[in-house]
Amino acid sequence: MGLKPESEPLSAMTVAFLGAGAWGTALASIVSKRGHRVQIWSRRSEATLTDVVAEAEVIVSAVSMKGVPETIARLQAAPIPASTILLSATKGLDPDTQKTASQLWQAAFPHNPIAILSGPNLSEEIRQGLPAATVVASHNSAAAQCVQEIFSSDRFRVYTNSDPLGTELGGTLKNVIAIAAGVCDGLQLGTNARSGLITRALAEIIRVGTELGARPETFFGLSGLGDLLATCTSPLSRNYRVGYGLAQGKSLPQILTELQSTAEGVSTTNVLIDLAERRGIAVPVSRQVYLLLNGQVTPEAAVTKLMDRDLKAEAYDGSDHSHN
Repeated sequence: MGLKPESEPLSAMTVAFLGAGAWGTALASIVSKRGHRVQIWSRRSEATLTDVVAEAEVIVSAVSMKGVPETIARLQAAPIPASTILLSATKGLDPDTQKTASQLWQAAFPHNPIAILSGPNLSEEIRQGLPAATVVASHNSAAAQCVQEIFSSDRFRVYTNSDPLGTELGGTLKNVIAIAAGVCDGLQLGTNARSGLITRALAEIIRVGTELGARPETFFGLSGLGDLLATCTSPLSRNYRVGYGLAQGKSLPQILTELQSTAEGVSTTNVLIDLAERRGIAVPVSRQVYLLLNGQVTPEAAVTKLMDRDLKAEAYDGSDHSHN
């Protein structure tokens, strides 16, 4: 589909953004420049949530994972039409249910079309107007195409697919791996080590994703490999900075205070390990991140453990559940 210039949107729509952090405001800026009417709500907003979403044809949730249940509860008290598209731009897993954000939205609004936006989209680069590509995924193709048209510009290329779970899990699980990549760079282990880590971690992400019902090919796209590369190689990534800081000997609370924003990978790691144990999924990279975040191993010991694994064949068919 050819992209329309920013000054010529298909037709002006009203889009409500829930969450006024770096990610939500970056996305809102894209939509506003396309000529659409933008409304932004956060818990500190003077306007009520009911007022903000009153005329919205699309509602974009860009709140942190821990804020999703509360936001859902608030929106349920502000009746919205069944035709309103709910677009989730949150990357995380709910500690209480082990569900993704969109799964929580779908359970709460079973009659509304749900879509996911995820890809290699560092919010600071989006804010600067640098070119980027992303994926909008939904079981409702019309909803995906509508979101695609709202966000697409000459600076922001939007693709669609029909695997929302895989799209969402790619963006969620890579945050765990970004912490490990930050450790590698913080310890100055070199490009070879980081590249090996990212490649093996991709196999781990695919193993988890397919076990949960996602399509393996999704993880080789923008929302999987693309997002993994962006997040594991850039100091703009908050999760990467967590790993880098731990490798420098900083405490986790100190790092999170310095970030002054949410690093979703920290919470996601704890939920992922619980989920993997319950379902018998091997996640050796994520497990070392878990041990590191919980103070049970040093950064050096975690990396040594990953490099000192059993000799085995390299396989990507998803059948290997014993090692990585």
